[in-house]
Amino acid sequence: MPATREIAIRTFWILSDGASWVVAVLLVLWTRLTFDPAVLASPGPWLTAGLAAALHAAVGLTSGPYMVRHMRGSFDEVAAVVKTAMVAGLLLVALLWLAPDFFLPRSTAVLAPALAIVMMLATRFIVRSYRSRQVAQNPDGERVIVFGAGLAGRRLVSNMLHDDRSEFTPVALLDDDRNKRRLRIEGVRVMGSRRDLIAVAERTQASYLAVAIPRADSDLMRDVQEVARTAGLKVKVLPPIQEWMRQSSPQSADLRDLNLEDLLGRRAVELDQDAISEHLTGKVVLVTGAGGSIGAELCRQIAAFQPARLIMLDRDESALHSTQLSISGRALLHGDDLLLADIRDEDTLQSAFAQSKPDIVFHAAALKHLSLLERYPVEAWKTNVLGTLNVLEAAAAAGVGTFVNISTDKAASPTSVLGCSKRIAERLTAHFAQHQPGRYVSVRFGNVLGSRGSVIPAFTEQIRRGGPVTVTHVDVERYFMLIPEACQLVMQAGAIGRDGQAMVLDMGTPVKIVDVANELIALSGKEIDIQFTGLRPGEKLSEVLFTDGEEHQPTDHALMTAVDVPPLLPATLPQAGSSVIEAVRGLLDQHGHGAAGMARA
Repeated sequence: MPATREIAIRTFWILSDGASWVVAVLLVLWTRLTFDPAVLASPGPWLTAGLAAALHAAVGLTSGPYMVRHMRGSFDEVAAVVKTAMVAGLLLVALLWLAPDFFLPRSTAVLAPALAIVMMLATRFIVRSYRSRQVAQNPDGERVIVFGAGLAGRRLVSNMLHDDRSEFTPVALLDDDRNKRRLRIEGVRVMGSRRDLIAVAERTQASYLAVAIPRADSDLMRDVQEVARTAGLKVKVLPPIQEWMRQSSPQSADLRDLNLEDLLGRRAVELDQDAISEHLTGKVVLVTGAGGSIGAELCRQIAAFQPARLIMLDRDESALHSTQLSISGRALLHGDDLLLADIRDEDTLQSAFAQSKPDIVFHAAALKHLSLLERYPVEAWKTNVLGTLNVLEAAAAAGVGTFVNISTDKAASPTSVLGCSKRIAERLTAHFAQHQPGRYVSVRFGNVLGSRGSVIPAFTEQIRRGGPVTVTHVDVERYFMLIPEACQLVMQAGAIGRDGQAMVLDMGTPVKIVDVANELIALSGKEIDIQFTGLRPGEKLSEVLFTDGEEHQPTDHALMTAVDVPPLLPATLPQAGSSVIEAVRGLLDQHGHGAAGMARA
């Protein structure tokens, strides 16, 4: 059906433009030859007019306005029509010059194309005006205000108006750029900025607000959501630009509901693709913790850079199955690219690394649940400290070129078992940077939206059950980042990080957890209570990304800052037993880092 409609539209414009040529040629000849009626009675002028129409149609179908569906009345369409008419006029003159039996005054070659162009453009103006007036008088579908009068917004409005299947009808535009005030797009006027949303919604009786700003950041999205909620509007958003660029312009079908990622973590990340490609392509890459949220996404992104081999290591067979399925579409759990191993098992790691000889290692395996590790600190020690040491030693023995340790913001001025264990992992990585030929770097970032164990799945489940939603403290706040964004920056850090440094990712502005809970409740449309349970042992009100005294050093990427990490000699670590906690506390206090959580344990 859409193809048939497109053919009908093109046929209409071919016939309409051909008629413009016929009228233009006959009118110019008639006026040029002193309005002699006999001119129109002879076959010559009619053959000339028909030839001009045929030439225009042929040129237009080859490279002109009939090959591409331009926005009606746009500059692109005007340019295409004018170009086609001029080429057709030149061809007409050339053919008539080769056929002297046809009489054509020389002035006709100039006047006829000009008159034909005026008539073609006038026809398009009339059709566009009629369509705009028709939409305004007979709105069809849900009335929507479009926020953003840039390229995406203009194309979205046009497609809404011209798509018969669209369920939305644009009734107004808003834009914070004062230069766009009173701009009209296909009859739809820019009626103000986001501050005018409530008044515009009342005036237009709109039901929806469509945010047509593909690169809108989370601060803007939260502000828009708050104003739209006050105005009683449902919010729809365009996805990131790369998701609709393949079809050249956004359609109304691309609009989706606002989600928490838009409100908390949405931003564009510009990567040095050449540096990452040079670092990963053709290399043997090993990822520990490949079944976890970060590890799995990291594997998916690394696979896109075509490494010679991608080795996925995890102790959870089901998690490995899921990761392999997400990458290849098959999960037969065979082949040498899956390693079922525990990083606590030193001998197994040594053997696996010796056989695979990875060029690059991303170390994402860790225990990460803060409150649980407060109760079982020795488990954190065995996995996050001794396990990391095992991976470091196996990587060094295999001659790894780049080692990337994935850390956490809780490692900065740690007050919990989790933070202390990850801080020691950073310092062990710095030690290997001093004594091994490869590059050993750490990457430090905060909470990741949607990862297993984060507050988002917990809140979602509590809301599904009807509440209450539990928050530890009304003022507790955290940094948030999207999983894909975090993994992209981890790969970038691996490509540009300097030996022994910790690359600290720019996490934006911290967000209050109670605000996250309120947003999720609002998105659910339910009435759910929030209960405050009090801070847990080792938990901070606000996380920090830097330890006191760390010197912030710029990097080659705007979203990363580097800090030097003091090395820690592995031989000074206690190996096992009940003395582990006190020994670790002494190690951290020695370097000015508190360990309140371990003291309590």
